[in-house]
Amino acid sequence: MGGSNRSKRNGLKVIGKPYHKVDVKAKCTGEAKYADDFVLPRMLHCKLLRSSVPHARIRSIDSSKAEAYPGVKAVLLGKDLPNRYGALPVSEDEFALCIEKVRYVGDPVAAVAAVDEDVATEALDLIQVEYEPLPAITSIQEAYDNPEPRIHEHGEGGNFHRKQDYEFGDVEAGFAEADFIREDITFYEGSTHLALEQHASLADYSHDDKLTIWTSTQDMHYLHRHLAQVLGIPTNRVRVIATPCGGGFGGKCDPFNHEIVVSKLAMMLRRPVKICLTREEVFYCHRGRHPVLMSTKTGFKKDGSLTAMHHRTILDGGAYGGLGVASVFYTGTFQTTTYKLPHYKHEAVRVFTNKATCGPKRGHGAPQPRFAQEIQMDKIAEQLGLDPAEMRKQQAVLPGHITANWIKLGTFALREAIDKVVEGSGWKQKFRKLPHGKGVGIACGGYMCGAQTPIYFNKMPHSGVQLKVDRSGMVTVFCGSSEIGQGSDSILAYCTAEVLGIDPFDIKVVTGDTDLTPVDIGAYSSRLTLMTGNAAVQAAQRAKDLLCQAAAEKLQVPPERLVFADRRVFDRENPEKGMTFVEAVWLAETKFGTLGTVGSYSPPPQPGKYKGSTIGSSPAFSCTAAVAEVDVNPETGIVTVPKIWLAHD
Repeated sequence: MGGSNRSKRNGLKVIGKPYHKVDVKAKCTGEAKYADDFVLPRMLHCKLLRSSVPHARIRSIDSSKAEAYPGVKAVLLGKDLPNRYGALPVSEDEFALCIEKVRYVGDPVAAVAAVDEDVATEALDLIQVEYEPLPAITSIQEAYDNPEPRIHEHGEGGNFHRKQDYEFGDVEAGFAEADFIREDITFYEGSTHLALEQHASLADYSHDDKLTIWTSTQDMHYLHRHLAQVLGIPTNRVRVIATPCGGGFGGKCDPFNHEIVVSKLAMMLRRPVKICLTREEVFYCHRGRHPVLMSTKTGFKKDGSLTAMHHRTILDGGAYGGLGVASVFYTGTFQTTTYKLPHYKHEAVRVFTNKATCGPKRGHGAPQPRFAQEIQMDKIAEQLGLDPAEMRKQQAVLPGHITANWIKLGTFALREAIDKVVEGSGWKQKFRKLPHGKGVGIACGGYMCGAQTPIYFNKMPHSGVQLKVDRSGMVTVFCGSSEIGQGSDSILAYCTAEVLGIDPFDIKVVTGDTDLTPVDIGAYSSRLTLMTGNAAVQAAQRAKDLLCQAAAEKLQVPPERLVFADRRVFDRENPEKGMTFVEAVWLAETKFGTLGTVGSYSPPPQPGKYKGSTIGSSPAFSCTAAVAEVDVNPETGIVTVPKIWLAHD
């Protein structure tokens, strides 16, 4: 109801109203086809043989018995896929199948394609791999302290993958201004996404030498590029279809080895090849949230204002680079976006360990340092005898603020968010006033709405939309975005319907197909509503302009007086004078020919000019405040959270 009331106030007719999502019926009835639901004639099944040791040289692989096993059609080894790849140009350190070394338990060394999964699994046991074990690095401290044994030869020496060191302002001068300085050490253990759907892919290679892969992915465009790169074929011979995704949360952003493997097998055998990872295998390739060891040194005054911060982070990156370089920056970039902080220094290093690779998960490196900062804010309030909610409100940044590291914040109602949760939770009646074992806590956060920079540098649009209007009044929107459950397909329909004055269910949304849709660079960094939404609005506005010209000519009304609403086009000053949307389409097609328009979105430039400023820069930022009511059983230590209040802007 709040959304509907808000839409009435700002004049919107569709946005803010409680429509259900455009794909909800298909998902609720079981009609939606996920990657593992696809079956093609003559389809084979793939299984991967994974390393049983964390770190070793591969001395030999004998696959002859597996190749001769009844029902096996092919065995693939690392030598068959010699091209390196990686999610970022600076992290191309992976092979689809290991060639000389394995670097963690679960690293794939061979693949089998067979008539069914059982046969493929049985054949894996027949592949003999001889390893030369190497010492394993299994913790942040080991990797940081020990340059040998090296997990990779590239990087910044020893087992350091990437370092960064930035200072904004004069941190030592800021500390000199402080009444107090405290330094806290915090460790975040790491976590995985645990999406309901496991990774699955199906590849086919057609008679005209065209590779098609149906896969559960968040980044169809980048996968398209990497498949062409690793397989050594032009991008125009690769088609990626992003199937409905049963959860991503960052865990399906990278190009994955299983996607490359089934594509290579399909090319070799000219038969469809499918793989669906087990839940155990998903953990091996999870790309989850980094474990991070953090040191946060902060200067502050008696009123709670911050004078300087020196924030240091060490990230456990696991065995490969992936998208982890970005995480290095994100563990420090957003520390300045919640509270006023004039002087700031961030030092970070990502280390390699012999564990599954870490990467982006719900915030891509930002939640871990936020955890450290918010804990420290509570300790500062405790030390000063201040209410932690009121202290946060007083130090919160204001709309239009430019941070010490040149992040420009637009609408940023953090103070209002704090007020909302304080009021809604009854904070003032509960803080330090509840019985033993019960309490309330508060925390704040801020994050970007859309990464400013694509994964590979270019000046092309980040999102594109094509729009087709047919004679029935049906509008089709084509976009290369990936629907991963977040509702991005619905956003395209809502934005288009808002501009054209029609119902969202008069719109067909086609997404996730590199052959049919213009480029969108992926479902990550909370970017799709902002970027594909703006591209859709632009395409719809261009279509509206054509319809408006044709309708105005027929109605003898100035175009600027025409209103598009309720599937009609009518005169604002005389609403009875108008026509249906379909009639306007007929007139426009008669006047202009087949109706089709395009729209695109590119982010505006940001103020930061230093190397690395593109990591974390964004055209828009969001903020949040939360209050949690917590019960702790003093005998068992079990913690429960009966209530939580959240406010977002």
